Amino acid sequence: MSSKTARRPRVPAQPGARPSSRTGLIVAVLAAVVVAGPVGYFLGRPDASQVAVADMREAEAKRDVQQIGELTSVARTTVGELNGVLAGLAEVLPRDGKPGARSAEPAEVDGWRKAVRQAVDRHAETPSGTTATNVARAGLRSAVDAMAIAVDAYAAGSRLPEDSRRTFLDLAARQRSAAVATWSVAATQLDQISIDAGHGHQHVYLTGVPGEEGISADTVPEGSPG
Repeated sequence: MSSKTARRPRVPAQPGARPSSRTGLIVAVLAAVVVAGPVGYFLGRPDASQVAVADMREAEAKRDVQQIGELTSVARTTVGELNGVLAGLAEVLPRDGKPGARSAEPAEVDGWRKAVRQAVDRHAETPSGTTATNVARAGLRSAVDAMAIAVDAYAAGSRLPEDSRRTFLDLAARQRSAAVATWSVAATQLDQISIDAGHGHQHVYLTGVPGEEGISADTVPEGSPG
């Protein structure tokens, strides 16, 4: 008889055997998703310091809006008072340097000095705000300080003999011009930050000396958005 070659029997796969490459890929992807999910969540969330900074900026913005409104109200009160002072000074201190149409009475001068002192006191408060608001506030304060010097110079000059009076009156007129010009710059700044704060256009310019207003108000209606 001829011999036959024996065939090796097939061995069935045992439990725990190595999975196929496709199965391994699926498992790896699922594992990555499980791990990356929580990590991505935490990476996307702001940390405590970022939250604190955001809250601080929000509070500062709200405070600035309030400060701008309050500063505008204060400026309007000052304009109402100083326009009367400027109108009187325009009569006794013409812009062309010539003698005034009249001289102010002592009681009138005392009234001017009282008005400007009140304005100086009103603008002396300097709460801290944003840079833009601080610039407007400082400009208004500088303007009323210059106006006080103008009135004091006129008061001092009016008590001097005629031949010595002119120097003080010229100084008073120059200080008045500087005060009005400074106020107009600050008022323009205040108008802009009022628009930015959502209050719309706010025109608080001095108008007591015709032709000497500095920067004049625009023609946009009061309260209109920018």
